[in-house]
Parts: sequence; structure tokens; C-alpha cells
Amino acid sequence: MPNSCSIRALWILTNQDTVVFSRRFPVVEKRWRAACERDKSSIVEDDLKYNVVPSLPTDSEIAAAFIDRKQREGSARGFGIRINQSVEGSDSWVDDPITRHIISLCIKKEEEEKNRIVWPLVLHIKGLYCILVLPLVGPDHLKVYTRMRKRSDCGDAVGADENLSPFLLNLPSITGAFMVGHMIGDIITGDVTEPEIVISASPSVGGLLDSLTGSIGISARAKPVAAPVAGSAASGAATSGAMTSDAPKIGLRPLDRDAIRSFISSAMPFGTPLDLNYTNISAVKINGFSSADIPPADQKQPAWKPYLYRGKQRILFTIHETVHVAMYDRDEIPDSKKISGQVNCRAELEGLPDVMFPLIGLDTARVELLSFHPCAQVPEHGNEKQSLMFSPPLGNFVLMRYQAFCGMGPPIKGFYQLSMVSENEGAFLFKLRLMEGYRAPLSMDFCTVTMPFPRRRVLSFDGTPSIGTVAVAEHLVEWKIITTGRGVSGKSVEATFPGTVKFAPWQPQRLPTSGAVLGNMEDEESDAETESTYNMANVEELLMEKMNKDLQAVDLEEPFCWQAYDYAKVSFKIMGGSLSGMSIDPKSVSIFPAVKAPVEFSTQVTSGDYILWNTLGKCPVAATPKA
Repeated sequence: MPNSCSIRALWILTNQDTVVFSRRFPVVEKRWRAACERDKSSIVEDDLKYNVVPSLPTDSEIAAAFIDRKQREGSARGFGIRINQSVEGSDSWVDDPITRHIISLCIKKEEEEKNRIVWPLVLHIKGLYCILVLPLVGPDHLKVYTRMRKRSDCGDAVGADENLSPFLLNLPSITGAFMVGHMIGDIITGDVTEPEIVISASPSVGGLLDSLTGSIGISARAKPVAAPVAGSAASGAATSGAMTSDAPKIGLRPLDRDAIRSFISSAMPFGTPLDLNYTNISAVKINGFSSADIPPADQKQPAWKPYLYRGKQRILFTIHETVHVAMYDRDEIPDSKKISGQVNCRAELEGLPDVMFPLIGLDTARVELLSFHPCAQVPEHGNEKQSLMFSPPLGNFVLMRYQAFCGMGPPIKGFYQLSMVSENEGAFLFKLRLMEGYRAPLSMDFCTVTMPFPRRRVLSFDGTPSIGTVAVAEHLVEWKIITTGRGVSGKSVEATFPGTVKFAPWQPQRLPTSGAVLGNMEDEESDAETESTYNMANVEELLMEKMNKDLQAVDLEEPFCWQAYDYAKVSFKIMGGSLSGMSIDPKSVSIFPAVKAPVEFSTQVTSGDYILWNTLGKCPVAATPKA
């Protein structure tokens, strides 16, 4: 069993199932073949239909196998559970949702009677691309999975010897493959950004890292571009440990493909990930090293700090929390409130110092989940003030992530009602209270409420809110309650908005979705059932029934698709404090060895999925166990 992560190969496919980029790592593949030779009996057995692929498949074979799997499993991700359409030997036959993220492909060759299996393939979908990463696992792992694909029982039975999810998540190569897939997806789509650090001003701070990104300021960095690396050096590094497919590639711009090649040659030149931090790799390529970057002989330089910072010293902390709320305004359904937060940091310190500070509010925040950056040393959790020590890397980074309950009430309370008075006209009402119970220094920077109508085209609306302005687009109505620059602090605000909205005449549209594989239940309705719907006493129910009759099936990729429900979404930003109670005292931050460096601390709270479900409509809800 490998105790580290190594990648055998990776492929990038478009939404047309065409391979546009691939990379194979011969060094890792040689290790795989050697393991197969040592353990032949563990790979090929007479009772197993699927055998290991003796060599890595070609790009065309991967594309054909991926198309075949999509047709068999209903979508790129697949069913994830065993259903009537599941076939023995398929991923869904295993009956584990993890097979939507770690998949297998069956390679069919005309000269062979049996199919060959490629597994485990980590699937990451980003934008219009599917990234497949094949990590190195032991032949015995493949044997276990092949056995799971053949067993008659389904699901993870209690006390079962072989369960797929814990079996896979205990493999370091699986975790590493996910990180590789996510990083390559970010590079393809240009989403390589750093955590946001909020500061009071944005002067130029100098230093080696700023030569790459310019002045840091407030926001994250711009989209990455290929680093100007010498062609001979890059190609030499890549040729020694990896091979690029010679098949013609279309779909990725040359700049994107060059950026991926450059990243792979530096981050994992021989298939073993060394440093997946895109900022570090880009900065090293542009700036190189000098004698000043060599640390003292008595200090060990960590992998997350490949070179030393030089310039004005300071430390910046930002606690960024995201509030997720679902408000139903119904007695039978409780409202849901959760907070996901992170402590972002930027430590511009010379040398290799250690930083320590007490994190206030860890107990009162009722933290459910907690994770730290590898640079952090965390003692046992216990006291209210949890001390945290870390050796900071370069640039902006996430020091800690957490999930917690909302210690205060939701920043926006109230309800949303929408009732169809005719087939093409609806009457709505908002009644909201903002920042009730919140005191200074907490302030709401902006607040916007959006009513989306993805299936109806808005013609006009009529209504005047008690506060704010209203804008109308083709498929939504936007209510700007508080605009940026006119924040609210130290007081609560009541906001009401009654009105009507008129839609274009309803035009049913039937679009093919992956849900079609499950069959169309509407076609099975009898004429008697259709006639009975017109005998309903409630006219409003008749209208909703008529409009929803031709709703397309919910796509399997979005099983809880909001497009089939009525809701309003709230967006806002709160400055001046956290809602969980998490805080950092800048005066308590210590640096070893001692150095004079100012410490700045800020907080911001933004809305995540902050949903107001229509009180008069249908809404999805999940049952939660009682405490």
C-alpha cells in the first residue's frame, strides 16, 4: 500500500467528451508494473470478469470508455446508488455515493474478450471540463474493488468487511489526487486566487512576492498567466519524468495548455506532487533564488516557504464567515442556520519565525468542524482561548477553517410570499427585519434581495418598497435595500415590499436531461387523472398545477434543483465582527524570535445560500434528528 501520493496519469476532457490534454508519468507507471509482477495472483483471478489494464490506455480509449460510462450511469458523475438501471460490474452497482467522485472506466479492445478496468479515477468537474486523475494504488486495492463490483448485496452493511468509502479515504493517494484535480481545474478556468485579506488601506508593501502580484491591497490576485520560463529548462524537466500525448488537441487555448504543462513540470515532475501552491511555483519561476534566500544552518526551511521574505514586516488577519440560512416561516419546518468560516492570514516576516496567538471564542462558537493549515501546531482543544502556533508561509493563506452554529439570530429575518392570481400574474409580499439585536461595531455594508424566475420571462412589475430601489431583468426582480456606502450600524431596519409581477404567456419547453433515463412518469398518467385535476375547488392550485405540468425533469446532477420551487435569495455583507464569536486580539500575538511588526485584524461576514422560501409554495426540506 503506497504511503504517499503518486499519479500515474491524468486526462482533461471537454463537455463534448474529447480529450484535450493528457499526461502520463513513466516513473510511476514503472512502479505500478513492478507491483503487478510481484503480486500477479492478486490481480487476475478466474472468477473476475474485469482485469487490470496492462498499459495505460490511449486518449481515444479513455474518451470512448467515458462516453460509455455516461450512457450507462446516466451522467458524468453517475447515479451513486444502486437503482433498477444499474448493471452488475458498474460503479452504481457498488451502491456508494463516493462512486460519483471516484469512478472506473472499462477499456474495450477488439482483440480481447474481457474488458479491462482503469481504477481509481478521481473525477473533478470544473466549468466545461472534466479532469480525470489516476493515482497509484496497490494491486490488492484493485482486487478489493473488483470484488465489490460483483457482490449481490448493496450498500455499506453494518459490520461488513469491505466498505468502499472508508477503504478509499484511508489512502493518501486518493486525497492527493483530489488536490491535483482541483488545482488543475482552477488553472484551466483561471480561478487561482488567494484568500481575501481585508485591511484599512492598500499601500505598496514591497518584498519579493509583491514583484509577482503588485501591491496586495484588499482583494485577491488576478487570473494566472503562464510564467516566462526558459523553454529548454522546462522541456528538459518534463521529458525526464513524463510524456505528453502526441494526439492532436483542440479546445484549450495554447496559453492554458502551456500553464498546465509548466505547473505539472514544477509541481509534480515525476508524478509525485511536491508543492501544489500555484503562487509559490509562479513566484519561484519568475524570481528564482539568491544567496539571501538560504536560511540559517540551524533552521529547517519548510516546504510551504520555498524562499524568504524581505521587506517591511507586518501580520494581517481576517476572519471571513459565510452565513447559510433557509427560512420557511412555517410552524412545521424549523429554520436552518449555519456558519462556515476561515481565518485568513498574511505574515510578511523576514526569516523563519514562529507566530503564536490565542484564538478567542472557540468554545462559545459551538464549532462542529475544525481544520488547520499544515504549518500550524495545535494543542489539545479545551480552554476558551485556544493558543495556536504556526510557521507562516508566503502570501495569503487560510490558517484555519471551521463550521459553527450562529451564536446570534439571523441578520435578516422575515418572510416572502408569492401567490399566482392568474396564469401570468403573481402577487408577492416581503416583510423583513434587518440587523435586529445587532449592535455597533457590527454594520451592514449592503443588502440585496433577488426573486429569480428561471422559467418565466418578466414583463413588468408594480410595487413600491418601504426602503431601497428595485431593478427588473428578464428572469428576476432585484430589490436593493441597502447600497454600498450607506451602511446600517447600531440600529435595526424594517423593510416591506408588496407588489405584483406580470410574466409572458407560459410556453412549455421539454428539454432532454439525464433524468430521462429514469423514464417520464407524466406519460403514464391516465385521462381520468387529467380530468380530475380540473375539479379542484382551489383556483390557485389549478393554476400552479397547469404551470408545473410541463416542468422538465430535475437533472440528476442537481437532485434538489431550485428551479422547481419559489424562493428569494438574500445577499449582504457585514463588517465589524463575526457572528460566531470568533476573534483575535492583535495585542496577544507573539513572534519568535521577537521582532517589531504591526498586527492588523479585521472581520467580514457575507451571505452564502441565504434563502427565503415562499411561504405559500412548495419547498424542499430535510429531516434532522432531534437533539
